[in-house]
Amino acid sequence: MKMKRPRLSWFHRREGFSRGGLIVGAALAGLVGVLVMREIAPQAAAPAPVVEQPASHVPLPERSVVTQPVSERSLSAEEAFRQRLNKVWLSGEGVVIKVLPDDEKGSRHQRFILRLPSGQTLLIAHNIDVAPRIPGLKNEDTVRYYGEYIWNNKGGLVHWTHRKSASEPGGWLEKDGRRYE
Repeated sequence: MKMKRPRLSWFHRREGFSRGGLIVGAALAGLVGVLVMREIAPQAAAPAPVVEQPASHVPLPERSVVTQPVSERSLSAEEAFRQRLNKVWLSGEGVVIKVLPDDEKGSRHQRFILRLPSGQTLLIAHNIDVAPRIPGLKNEDTVRYYGEYIWNNKGGLVHWTHRKSASEPGGWLEKDGRRYE
């Protein structure tokens, strides 16, 4: 007696997938999903307390969040780095130690690294499609900044150093008394 071969779906016939291959593929997809969730979940579960700023400070935009409580009235880049904070608006001043090539992917950004008085380094990414570039920027120039801080293990990044819109305040950079926003 001749055994009937099981009829395979159109997908299996066309692509030649075996059940074993599908099981391995599903297992790999599940593993990737778990790894992605492990990266996202700690950030999503963090509390977002309000940071008080001195009256002379530019108000924090509503989209800013602090991922850990801050006891001081104003936040420095050094504190934000030490506490591994993200999306915190802060201001400060540093000396240019390296002018990097512009980032041309997507919106163009003028990039440079500041050394803060504490010795910490800070990458500044200034959107030159929205705000004017700082002309003639070179090593040893002093730059003041106000923008959104993002933590990384090299000292952090400050971006949004430009107006968000004509009616909403945003960040800025300042060199030799001239503000770029």
